[in-house]
Amino acid sequence: MRAEDVTVTRGAHRVLTGVTLTVSARSRLAVVGENGRGKSTLLHVLAGVLAPDSGVVHRTGTVALARQEVPAGAGETVGTLTADSLAAPRTALRELDAATASLTDGEPGADDRFAAALDAATRLDAWDAERRVDVALEALGACTDRDRPLATLSVGQRHRVRLACLLGVRHDLLLLDEPTNHLDAGGLGFLTRALRAHPGGLAVVSHDRALLRDVAEEFYDLDPARDGRPRLTAGGYEGWVAARDRARASWEAEYAEQQAEHRRLADAVASARDRLSTGWRPDKGTGKHARQSRAPGVVQALHRRRAELDAHRVDVPVPPSSLRRPDLDVRPGAPQLRAHGLGVRGRLTGPVDVVLDAGDRLLVTGPNGAGKSTLLAVLAGALAADSGSVRAANGARVVRLGQETTVPDPRRPARAALEEGGRGGTHGLLDATALRTPVGQLSQGQRRRLDLAVALAAGPTTLLLDEPTNHLSARLVDELTEVVRRTPAAVVVATHDRQLLRDLADWPRLTLGPAG
Repeated sequence: MRAEDVTVTRGAHRVLTGVTLTVSARSRLAVVGENGRGKSTLLHVLAGVLAPDSGVVHRTGTVALARQEVPAGAGETVGTLTADSLAAPRTALRELDAATASLTDGEPGADDRFAAALDAATRLDAWDAERRVDVALEALGACTDRDRPLATLSVGQRHRVRLACLLGVRHDLLLLDEPTNHLDAGGLGFLTRALRAHPGGLAVVSHDRALLRDVAEEFYDLDPARDGRPRLTAGGYEGWVAARDRARASWEAEYAEQQAEHRRLADAVASARDRLSTGWRPDKGTGKHARQSRAPGVVQALHRRRAELDAHRVDVPVPPSSLRRPDLDVRPGAPQLRAHGLGVRGRLTGPVDVVLDAGDRLLVTGPNGAGKSTLLAVLAGALAADSGSVRAANGARVVRLGQETTVPDPRRPARAALEEGGRGGTHGLLDATALRTPVGQLSQGQRRRLDLAVALAAGPTTLLLDEPTNHLSARLVDELTEVVRRTPAAVVVATHDRQLLRDLADWPRLTLGPAG
């Protein structure tokens, strides 16, 4: 597959510009960049589900796309997804049966037909496809009931079914958009092994730094560089990070130098203007000739300084901002939450006790279905427990960031959602363009950034983070990790993210078992 000079525009916003990229049958490619840079859009263009405004994409072989969201159409079931994914191998086996019959009957051209059918079935490994799908469903913890309506499944359950279907069927090229979302430790391990063993090419968009380290060999970075063009970097994850940081440091240094030079020239103009108005006048008693001879020199100096300022251009764009740590008003050790004997029927096996003071840290782990999200919802007061009690201390501001992005009113601009209730400040998470954009038109990652900005702007003294790395860029995840380690607020993190678990390995841990 090759994309040549691809451009995509959404409204007045240019999402992709001049993208030229080759994804071969042996590629192990990661598409990276900050949220809103067009990573998902690029995968959709490569898959053929979105036509570019300009440029062309050449495709060969079979291409499969795993989107972030799996809608549930009316009447669709788990069996609908599995049947769609198995259509090609089943067709290949039927054609092989028909070609075998033609060969047995001695029909003209039967040899060529049989050879082509055998090649197609072999390429898909069609004989084993249904078993592979069943194995993937089981390994990912997905629903195996083919009659189960998709509408009755959670977002995470639908995601796991769709992912299992794609991994179980052999495609020449897999395009995966945030495939690790909604997977627990067992599912993440299976996904990593499946992708490493995949015989075709891969292009993956993921915030999961562990997956990128384990799978990706090349990185296509859509973040704006000094020249505004995407960059392809070899050398695996570490090679990409090193190249990214060098480019960012060089960009920031050049921008700072140009800003400093602009300020110096502006100061020189101001100084020359001051001399023209006051400084050039000679002392009293000086003759008219002295004043006349000095004035032109001062005027000429002002003109020179103005010309130098006009000639100077700050042609380096402003470097992207980083996540800024919120300045929280919280007294160290101040009581926050007291929860005792918590339990929720079918969702959280109790009793669970949690005691939090400002500055405390807690890592909540466990398999899918263990009740991690349920526990955080109970602690936040968004869900009532069937047993036990939760009490927030006076003055405690408990804020929860849920797993999924929220879209309260897709027509409202992001700024309105951020400022609702007197909130303000983006902490470097959203730029001016994103703030003007209706929430429904933001990318999944930008909506996640908005949710995080709203949570931080609320000035939490206790921050409950449920899979906080979902949909965020790898760079932002690094920055967020630093923020949660250094904030004076109490922090509870529930996650399956393997790199985040390593980064927070020194935190106290609460491991939940499967809910009964």
